[in-house]
Amino acid sequence: MISVVLPSYNEEENILRAVERIGEVLRPEGTDYELVFVNDGSRDGTWQKILDAAREDSHVVGVNFSRNFGKEAAILAGLAQAKGDCCAVMDCDLQHPPETLAEMLRLWREGYEVIEGVKRSRGTESALHRFAAGSFYRLMSGATGVDMSRASDFKLMDRKAVNAILSLPEKNAFFRALSSWVGFRTTSVEFDVQDREAGVSKWSSRSLASYAVRNITSFSSAPLQLITVCGGLVLVLAVILGIQTLVRYFSGTAVEGFTTVILLILLIGSVLMLSLGLIGYYLAQIYNELKNRPRYLISEVVRGGGNESPEGEGRDERK
Repeated sequence: MISVVLPSYNEEENILRAVERIGEVLRPEGTDYELVFVNDGSRDGTWQKILDAAREDSHVVGVNFSRNFGKEAAILAGLAQAKGDCCAVMDCDLQHPPETLAEMLRLWREGYEVIEGVKRSRGTESALHRFAAGSFYRLMSGATGVDMSRASDFKLMDRKAVNAILSLPEKNAFFRALSSWVGFRTTSVEFDVQDREAGVSKWSSRSLASYAVRNITSFSSAPLQLITVCGGLVLVLAVILGIQTLVRYFSGTAVEGFTTVILLILLIGSVLMLSLGLIGYYLAQIYNELKNRPRYLISEVVRGGGNESPEGEGRDERK
């Protein structure tokens, strides 16, 4: 059986479309399937649409969060609830083409354990959003050491890879990078990002920046190394200015005034404040991990028309 995990946030217009389109693709493949929709604290009628779909289609599983916990938590919650021998993750807005699932499934049957969906094209986007997304992926690639230029959350994983990801203890997990980090026999499939059939994107330039900072600091210590680099550059600049000042002093051409001193104080002070802010962010991440709060809280689970209490309600659903 294949489980398809679909994080859903304010996607009431796309739930029934996703059930129909994905079903049309998977039924001819001759395998049982389930569609695990995770309602990430939506403010619209997303959960009601999931309930309606579950009553009409036994393949639909609904997971309802107690509040919004973010896409990463929704993906992990869906994987924890999934019962398939392999699990696919895709967006329920259908920008990840369901037809690609059939190719991924065939590659899994050939023995591949992680099938990555990589973007051939990004579809229709504004110039500002394209620039913000490009900057985000360049930053992520440099910091994590994983090529994120065409990476996506659209992928299919064998149960072994899913269990490996779910066994990782960190609370602030970056799924897109972790799915590469766990290894296993991996291949990729190219796809063209489709235009939304309904609704609007939930990602803004600001949310992309916040997403980048949160995931970089949770997956990589590269920004901390940047502090050392900045310190080295300031040290080199200080040595050069120091030599210049001594030469001018002994040659009797020293310039009176405090311009150089003020500039140095401003430069060093700025570097120090930015460095302290970055260290503080990492300390906040450590603090959040030490609190050991669950990644998410589930208020309700629906499977094929029947309600069931989530196992370990109020606790992390990792298995």
